Amino acid sequence: MQAVDTLLYPRWIVPIEPYESVLEDHAIAIHEGRIIALLPAKQAKITYLAKNTLYLADHVVMPGLVNSHAHSAMTLFRGMADDLALMDWLENHIWLAEKQWMNDTFVYDGTQLAILEMLRSGTTCFNDHYFFPNGVARAAVDLGMRAVVGSLIISFGSCYALTAEDYIAKAMETYWRWKDNSLISTTIAPHAPYTVDDQSFIKIKELMDEHLLRAHIHLHETKGEVEQSLKDYGKRPLKRIADFGLMSERLICVHMTQINKEDLAVLQASGAHVVHCPESNLKLASGLCPTMQLFQANINVALGTDGAASNNDLDMFAEMRMAALLAKAEANEPTALKAATALQMATLNGARALGLEKEIGSIVVGKWADLIAVNLADINTQPVYHPSSHLVYALNSRQVSDVWIAGKQLLKEGQFVDLDVKGIIAKANEWARKFKRSQ
Repeated sequence: MQAVDTLLYPRWIVPIEPYESVLEDHAIAIHEGRIIALLPAKQAKITYLAKNTLYLADHVVMPGLVNSHAHSAMTLFRGMADDLALMDWLENHIWLAEKQWMNDTFVYDGTQLAILEMLRSGTTCFNDHYFFPNGVARAAVDLGMRAVVGSLIISFGSCYALTAEDYIAKAMETYWRWKDNSLISTTIAPHAPYTVDDQSFIKIKELMDEHLLRAHIHLHETKGEVEQSLKDYGKRPLKRIADFGLMSERLICVHMTQINKEDLAVLQASGAHVVHCPESNLKLASGLCPTMQLFQANINVALGTDGAASNNDLDMFAEMRMAALLAKAEANEPTALKAATALQMATLNGARALGLEKEIGSIVVGKWADLIAVNLADINTQPVYHPSSHLVYALNSRQVSDVWIAGKQLLKEGQFVDLDVKGIIAKANEWARKFKRSQ
């Protein structure tokens, strides 16, 4: 018998690939952090001898969820400025708080809190977009989380950098610092067309080409953004981005609530990815991303939570449900955005957007063992006819019982393994006390 690190025997496996597939009475063999076999349970028992064997009689095992757009450290601003329009929320509340409090320690502490929340709700990889990206990366590595770290680019000074050139220099320092870390990938992250000038976009394009970097940008988030771009530049934001040559399979476009036929054609021709953040878009009344129209044009659409200051949680199962329901309502068609598609958006489509589809996002031999187990024995997920349906439409994310990243178990039977949960929460509450004392 072949020795392996871990054998999982769940009731069901939802591997994501092939599409809509569900396996029963199968096992997953994990060794040195990767999936080495997906096979019938009877065959696994005579083929492999594991250091750790886990029988999950009432569980689904599936790939860990990929949160394709987050501002993780903003967990420390959760609930600070609710029920406001986007620009009011940004200019009169969030940007002012960031100016006063933002530093590397803030980002490290806030990201650690976010990682606990994401792990507990089944996310094993997140794509971040914020200040002090090295703080994000350190927080992820210290907790064993997989992350794609975006280095923010804007064209005016902040607590993080003074000039556009300074942001870009820091972005490249971050790239070189984490280039060979197995848990960390990096992107260059221009904030939005309305905060980035022409020269910065030209330089970003040069760096994308030179280092094969991906770019991660807020785009067409609101009607006002599009109208302002037409006034200032005589073109829609997407067209402006395209004119700089940024539209390609290495561009991640977040929100995209305002899309016309011209925009759709540019997206389709370029191979760029769209990240849908349904709950944040609803809360800020930014608009609705036309997901079915994008899918019909063969555009890859992933899911993100956005930041906890505008959502207000980082629950990807809730985003899946919301995305599926919104698509049905928008299309006036109950068959729109099936459960299997929502699951794909939250896993493999996210991995594709991040350039990690060969490493994560589905249960395929050779990929990293970034996996979650979900207990369907709870009242709200009984009886079980179709596990995939329950994962999207009935599940409470607290039913995530176990989480592995690169084969290492970080959540076991609903409890964190060797993570300082009390210490991380205590730091978050200390930040909150500072905020209150300053008011």
